[in-house]
Amino acid sequence: MFRTALRNVLAHKARLLMTVLAVMLGVAFVSGTLVFTNTLANALQNSSAKGFDQVDVAVQPGYREDVGDKIGKTPELTQALLDESAKVPGAASVIGVVNGFTAIADKDGKLIGGGFQSQGGNYWGTKDARYPLKDGVAPKGAGQVALDARTAERAGYEVGDTVRLSVDGPVLSPTVSGIFTTDDGNVAAGGSLALFDTATAQKLFGKQGTYDEIDVKAAAGTSQSALKAALDKALPQDDTVETTTRAQLAHDQAEIISASMSGLKQGLLVFAGIALFVGTFIIANTFTMLVAQRTKELALMRAVGASRRQVTRSVLIEAFVVGAVAAVTGLVAGIGIGAGLKALLGTLGATVPDGPLIVTPGTVGAALAVGILITMLAAWLPGRRAAKIPPVAAMSSVHATATTRSLVLRNTLGALFSGAGVAVVLAATTMGGSDGQAPMGIGACLLIIGVFILTPLLSRPLIAAAAPLMRVFGVSGKLARQNSVRNPRRTAATASALMIGLTLITGMTVMAGSLQKAIDKMATASISADYVVRMANGNDLSPDVAAKLSKTSGVTAISSMRQDPVRIDGTTESVTGVDGSTIGGLTKLTVDEGTFKVDASHVVVDDRTAKYRKWKAGSAFTVAYEDGRKQRLTVAGVYESNEMFNGMMLDNSLLAAHGTDANRAADSQVLVKTSDGATDATKDRLEKALGANPAIKIQDKKDLSNEVARMFTLMLNMLYGLLAMAVLVAVLGVINTLAMSVFERSQEIGMLRAIGLDRKGIKRMVRLESLVISLFGGVLGIGLGVFFGWAAGELLGSTTPTYELVLPWARMALFLLLAATVGVLAALWPARRAARLNMLTAIKAE
Repeated sequence: MFRTALRNVLAHKARLLMTVLAVMLGVAFVSGTLVFTNTLANALQNSSAKGFDQVDVAVQPGYREDVGDKIGKTPELTQALLDESAKVPGAASVIGVVNGFTAIADKDGKLIGGGFQSQGGNYWGTKDARYPLKDGVAPKGAGQVALDARTAERAGYEVGDTVRLSVDGPVLSPTVSGIFTTDDGNVAAGGSLALFDTATAQKLFGKQGTYDEIDVKAAAGTSQSALKAALDKALPQDDTVETTTRAQLAHDQAEIISASMSGLKQGLLVFAGIALFVGTFIIANTFTMLVAQRTKELALMRAVGASRRQVTRSVLIEAFVVGAVAAVTGLVAGIGIGAGLKALLGTLGATVPDGPLIVTPGTVGAALAVGILITMLAAWLPGRRAAKIPPVAAMSSVHATATTRSLVLRNTLGALFSGAGVAVVLAATTMGGSDGQAPMGIGACLLIIGVFILTPLLSRPLIAAAAPLMRVFGVSGKLARQNSVRNPRRTAATASALMIGLTLITGMTVMAGSLQKAIDKMATASISADYVVRMANGNDLSPDVAAKLSKTSGVTAISSMRQDPVRIDGTTESVTGVDGSTIGGLTKLTVDEGTFKVDASHVVVDDRTAKYRKWKAGSAFTVAYEDGRKQRLTVAGVYESNEMFNGMMLDNSLLAAHGTDANRAADSQVLVKTSDGATDATKDRLEKALGANPAIKIQDKKDLSNEVARMFTLMLNMLYGLLAMAVLVAVLGVINTLAMSVFERSQEIGMLRAIGLDRKGIKRMVRLESLVISLFGGVLGIGLGVFFGWAAGELLGSTTPTYELVLPWARMALFLLLAATVGVLAALWPARRAARLNMLTAIKAE
């Protein structure tokens, strides 16, 4: 039986080619994901580990919890602590570390690194072991800065050039004093690093006389653990500071990188799983057709003594060989994909640290296990059916038709699964929030399974609906429609592969389009200000920004917004500070209760906070500020919350009077209203007032709307790209089914040619059959996608009041056109093959 199975694989290698390709693509996706994420994580971990070369023990601020009416403050690492650390026995050298956000503009005035990986820090003394100078000297004074070599090369800066940069809004123009090399992971990943002397860095980052970290280097012969013990003994014994060895720092960093890679890995593996799931339809379809075509052979094997178990085993051996070949080729292709993705990141500007390509035993094992197991599981059911073929079936080459009992059982199961799926999804829409996510996922799976089971039943009426269109193509159209419904199970399996991909694509498009409109409406409907000003990376703005804007010609109203913690009834609440005299005219918030009034004794709260705190208009409460002082405030009104405005709003004067860190850049954004409205001239005037700073975004409502649109477009394009693999696998399934169907119907095609149907008619018949099957899958997929998009929207609507269903008719028409295109393209080779069959040879075929 083993030799027979191998012989069958070799005999049908052409027919199994598409199955091998489908499994190979899925395995390549899995192994490529594992290789890419492991390679990236290893490179980042090695790079970050190098950054700890100059530290054996790090002294970091401790953590203090909020207690009673007091807000826990992060302890400061003072100069005295640094001096004390330097005196500890076993300490060779000590470095005080200061860091913060620093945006650097290139020579064209554009922000380098996008803002999110734009970092700044301090250069320690005249020779910092962390940052070896490649050119120039160490920075000294507020007028000098040192840049990392990668940033300098990318932007074209040299020693002596003037560079424009910003820490918290105002533009600085220091001179490049030196260029240094670094193993910093952020720089290696495409970010930038600017270094100032320590005093300048402390002033710029609002940390006068203090440090973010104190790095201690051990003397020769002193271990990390011994140095840590000495520091623990010498430094304060309370929660002011904590010490961490280099080994622990590297381990913690590796854990962080691994966790960040885990999300990316899981996301990519989900799409790989979708491709493999779609591939199972092709595998099952292929082996079902191969078994049907070998009815005589299998029945004769049973007649000469082969048991049912041996027949099933022979089919599984074939599947094992196919899966093994697909898994090995998929692994090789996946390694190439991993290397390609790493190179692709470089072309997109995200530089990956140098490092080897990581192919772990786990990756190899996963690729082989996935490829072989998926193939064998998909082939098990056809193998089991093959074993049930009685020897008397050798008298006929026609595969057994499904019994009435099996059809009733299948349709009943399909109806039960579908009904349960719809019921669970509908129930989930009423739960709201995160509570309904898990039930909705379960319901969606049940519904997809149910529709798949019912697809043979659905195929006849839906394909019959295309009969009027098929008549246009004469005999070829009629034959194509009849061939499509001749074997409903085969048609269902072929169409279902495409259905899965289009269901996901349509569902995400509906949900993303609706959510985009909701956020767009929310962002623009709640603002009456002409402009929103904020940092490009979301960091806080210096109060100087609002001060400069308020003095700009044409500005009629302005309000800075800042986030600060306060204590209310023993819990910490983040509140938003606003200019009480102007905020009402800069926003358009719906007030449910009371009036919108913010002053020295009145606040407004959103409906969620009011519900949680059991407040209403007129409620009074006591608030404890950061400095520990308390005040009695009154709720003037309750407004409807949204993503831009929520929580409690109180007057900025209160936060300024009770803040404990006057040097901190506190404004999260600034709302601006002008006399001329949102015009290009007004925007230019505001930008010039801020020094044409690339680190600051000045956005009107249209800009906010476009930003939301760009975000969703980028997200959808990424998802489309990932789901393209599943669609490609579905195309292979259509090709495979048609090719094997042509082989199976060779005699029939020969007879059609003999009675007058020409080669063009044969080609048209096969193409139309493929088109009908693809459109059938497309209609099912789009229908399910719209339902799931609506259901997910109902769930989101419970937390997003502005959410409303938006059906992307143009895109859905495009998806249907895509399904039709898939059908036409998939039929090219099978149609050509059918047309080229020799008439007499085909008639004699069995």
